[in-house]
Amino acid sequence: MTTPPRTPPFSRRDFLTGSLASCALASCASTSSPPSVVSPASARPIAPFGVQTGDPTPEGVVLWSKCDRPARMLVEWSTDESLRNAHRVEGPVAAPGDDFTVRMELGGLLPGRRVHYRVVFEADDPGRARSEPIVGSFRAPPGLGEDVTIAWSGDTAGQGFGIDVARGGMQTYASIARLDPDVFLHSGDQIYADNPIPAEILLPDGTVWRNLVTPAKSKVAETLEDFRGNFAYNLLDEHVRRLHARVPTVVQWDDHEVRNNWYPGQLIADERYRERRASVLASRARQAMEEYSPMRRGAIHRELRYGPRVTIFVLDARSFRNPNGPNREEASGAAFLGEEQRRWLCDALARSTATWKIVAADQPLGLVIPDGPEAHEGLANGEGPPLGREHEIASVLGFIKEQRIRNVLWVTADVHYAAAHHYHPARARFTGFDPFWELVAGPLHAGAFGPNPLDDTFGPEIKFQNAAPGDPPNRPPSKGTQSFGLLRIDGKSGRLRASLHDREGAEMWAIELEAEG
Repeated sequence: MTTPPRTPPFSRRDFLTGSLASCALASCASTSSPPSVVSPASARPIAPFGVQTGDPTPEGVVLWSKCDRPARMLVEWSTDESLRNAHRVEGPVAAPGDDFTVRMELGGLLPGRRVHYRVVFEADDPGRARSEPIVGSFRAPPGLGEDVTIAWSGDTAGQGFGIDVARGGMQTYASIARLDPDVFLHSGDQIYADNPIPAEILLPDGTVWRNLVTPAKSKVAETLEDFRGNFAYNLLDEHVRRLHARVPTVVQWDDHEVRNNWYPGQLIADERYRERRASVLASRARQAMEEYSPMRRGAIHRELRYGPRVTIFVLDARSFRNPNGPNREEASGAAFLGEEQRRWLCDALARSTATWKIVAADQPLGLVIPDGPEAHEGLANGEGPPLGREHEIASVLGFIKEQRIRNVLWVTADVHYAAAHHYHPARARFTGFDPFWELVAGPLHAGAFGPNPLDDTFGPEIKFQNAAPGDPPNRPPSKGTQSFGLLRIDGKSGRLRASLHDREGAEMWAIELEAEG
């Protein structure tokens, strides 16, 4: 990886109003064509990063945007694309305390209908100048008998691979958008706060990867402004913005939103950091994530009912974990989710009436993920009965069996390759659970790695993976090994079809699962 070049002293306002983006992507204010740049004298607000929706439930959908100055969000929405007889809603004022990001909830939606909306910012001053309108749409959560399609993946802008405009930018996002899912789940590592993005990377094939660079991505993130700039960077990509403008997003975090393999209370030895307290960095990262994501404020772990057939259980395996170590404790107590979140997950699964319970995990359950020569970053710790953090998941799996909770499917990312794992007690050291599937996707736009070793504690069997022993590490996005997954649930029968797709959207593997009664 080359050393990041010296970046010119762009001001924060230059960045917000598109001066940086004009190097490669012009302005980010629209999902179709960028608005013309207005002179400062006109004082018209600019929304540089378009619109997003997220956390969809029957009660409503969160709408997000960002302005470059204090201005009120004004929204029109309707099931009619022309926006005739639209509902008009006055939203909050974009304020500096939230980096001029705003969110509001749209409620009263008709099940399964596509909702079209238009956002305008009105300057919070006597002139009341208005921004160019930004349009988007989304499908409201379905009603009884209606189909559902969920896409998921993770790992964006890792290993120094940012936006190379000449190579088409973040193409996996475009492939997901072409398949038009109802929901997109980002399974973590939305940013790589610890991976600066250099101007150029020399690839093994002799070609050069040329990144769009920004000041915030020229160093590791430490300040709140640094983390905000990391989240803003991805929104410079046209494919990311277009997906967000059509498909509601559900986000969770993993380690790289803060730094590699972090845990609460960690003291960082990396000389690149002046702020060495991981928990301080995590607090700033979380604030930036909440500001730049269409998520409801509150706990990261949450339950999202998406119609009668599907509920998504979003986990948080970062905030409550114990320090990474050998992970071989014989007694329970080592934390991955923490006891409160473990109880929440069990209780939420038990009361769910959804046909399919989709558990969105930060990391795979049965893959060994090391943190140095002795410690473990994930749940798995090598072969044998449940030890360390595995006790916690054994408890969850045992509860699911005891309560006869059916149709639980785990999805995740993190390891930078796609895989399908089937877990069965007949192959396991711990046998007190029902068979289940875990599907792994990613990266969206980062270096590809793998495969990781399997841990036999819960009896996983590899049914598919797009990585092989001996594959070179850190394979660039241009090699095509990026991936995402799709879940298609038939609204009438409840049958689920799961598939894994490459960067271009081609199907690599699929399976159909009948819903158990």
